[in-house]
Amino acid sequence: MERETLLEHSREKREATCYSQPDPFIRCLYIGHFMARWDARMWEFSVALYMINLWPDSLILAAIYGAIESASTAFLGPIIGQWVERLNYLKVLRLWLVTQNLSFIIAGCTVIALLFFPTLRTTNLTAFILLVTLTNISGAVGVLSSLAGTILIERDWIVVISEGYPPDKLTKMNSTFRRIDLTCKLLAPVVTGFIISFVSLKASAMTMALWNTIAVWVEYWLFMSVHNGIPALAESNQRRNSRLSASAVDETTSTSSETISYIFQTRRDADLEARGQRSRLSEWISNAPFIGAWIVYLQQDVVLPGVALALLYFTVLSFGTLMTATLEWEGIPAFIIGIARGISAMIGIGATVVYPFLQSRISTLRTGLWSIWSQWTCLLLCVASIWVQNSLLSAYMLMAGVATSRLGLWMFDLSVIQQMQDHVPEPDRCVVGGVQNSLQSSLDLLGYVMGIIISKPQEFWELSLVSFLAVTLAGLLYTMYVYTVRRHLFHFEKLQILLKWAPKIT
Repeated sequence: MERETLLEHSREKREATCYSQPDPFIRCLYIGHFMARWDARMWEFSVALYMINLWPDSLILAAIYGAIESASTAFLGPIIGQWVERLNYLKVLRLWLVTQNLSFIIAGCTVIALLFFPTLRTTNLTAFILLVTLTNISGAVGVLSSLAGTILIERDWIVVISEGYPPDKLTKMNSTFRRIDLTCKLLAPVVTGFIISFVSLKASAMTMALWNTIAVWVEYWLFMSVHNGIPALAESNQRRNSRLSASAVDETTSTSSETISYIFQTRRDADLEARGQRSRLSEWISNAPFIGAWIVYLQQDVVLPGVALALLYFTVLSFGTLMTATLEWEGIPAFIIGIARGISAMIGIGATVVYPFLQSRISTLRTGLWSIWSQWTCLLLCVASIWVQNSLLSAYMLMAGVATSRLGLWMFDLSVIQQMQDHVPEPDRCVVGGVQNSLQSSLDLLGYVMGIIISKPQEFWELSLVSFLAVTLAGLLYTMYVYTVRRHLFHFEKLQILLKWAPKIT
């Protein structure tokens, strides 16, 4: 009772002073997030160019790397979410930052070795395979670490920090975080592309390794400043520790009771013992980290929008590994690809500006509906590029369609994330975030599996068609969800009123 009274008092105190939240710490949060996302975006762009350079005329290495990265997130994402939920903030911060930066340093060093010995594939295949494998594993570990940071900061911290503010505060913070991510997606490829085009691939790998060596210390200092400077985070951490302590006590009590019951049951009846073992096995399976996380996810009201968002990851119609490698094969210079990707990110940044305006006027739910279908419309240009005979014109149409579709994509992403933040309970927030990322990576993995099966760059059009169909399915699923919630899609009665009052043409 005293603990509840103390927590309630601290909550009231925080709400009374929420409008005086120290802006310097919020800026530290944004800067730290920028640096962490720069690490990931720089590697994300560079790895496709490294792989196509190591094995020209084939997407196989790029597809294998993408498949390993996506598979690791798909299978370990729910466990990462539960891990973030069960550790205190400081432990998550340290493990996330050290693991992410160290992984990208190792990956950069292995790429440097491969680039300095370009004939290794023919002269020493074993060494080549070992270095490529180490690159893939290091990159995958780095991405998993980035996932832990994303769950912690974007699914937990900003929700906690925005408590007590007006409802639009969370919308604005979500938009700012997405804008930071897209700014990194804009600038990192441009900077890396210029280094590759005008210096060398080796120089870009060295730059990445050096950057991560320095960045880890600055990022840790920034996030620690935020943690120590914003009382709401300390209170949230205290509530988390209280939940975990209570859960541990309940689990110990339950285990003791089961043990006593098991001994008594064994003495009475062997048949009942076997039945109890089967029951415990079933309970153990349902409580396994991976299965338990999925059960929590499927119980949420927003599961259908989450699935629709995940379907958008089953695509090659993005400036990801496969499309970047294909454009490089078609003769598009690296700096042009970097600029096109930058333009795509600028349009995405525009989405973070448009989204709060649109959301405040037509609601989060309807913003998602308009966003997904605007993305679908823009991707029609990518479908049309398949039948263009001129390869360069086709490539530029492909890039234009993908770039313009980012406006709808990122507004839809923000809409679904905010629906999850609004409707998922606090104890399940990190778990649901981990499963959502796992589902997205599972669909992303299927895209790379397609790339392994259809590995010739000249057959990229087949991957494009399948990707377009996935976006179509996502749009239909979200439309069905909106209709289920609102019982209508359009305000036909308002249209009838407008028609009624419109001047009649005689």
